[in-house]
Amino acid sequence: MNFGALIKDLRIAQGLTLRDCSDQLGIDPSNWSKLERGINPAPKDITVLEAWAKFFHVAGEAKQAFFDAAALSRREIPADLASDERVMAALPAFFRAARGTELDEASLKQFVADVRALHSPDPKARQ
Repeated sequence: MNFGALIKDLRIAQGLTLRDCSDQLGIDPSNWSKLERGINPAPKDITVLEAWAKFFHVAGEAKQAFFDAAALSRREIPADLASDERVMAALPAFFRAARGTELDEASLKQFVADVRALHSPDPKARQ
């Protein structure tokens, strides 16, 4: 789900009109509407996003999805992933796969191994 649809769903789930929501968050209703429609990207300021997540009672995995959607709306890689060297090293293989460019077997196996290591509960697998 994109960021605009996500914040719209959160607003509606709280029973707020667009105007009520924007008033409570101190945002111009026109700008909030543009956010919901995906015309404007999410703000980059983490304190603003934290305040919005708190306002909408978003926590845990849903909060991470909220921040991920915000980063993607700005066409950015989420900061926690961008700072992980293994993720950044694996991205070129992912890009080739996403574009339909063939990967050789060794590169594909390495990509899969890197993704598995990222999600492994064993800290040794992440090294």
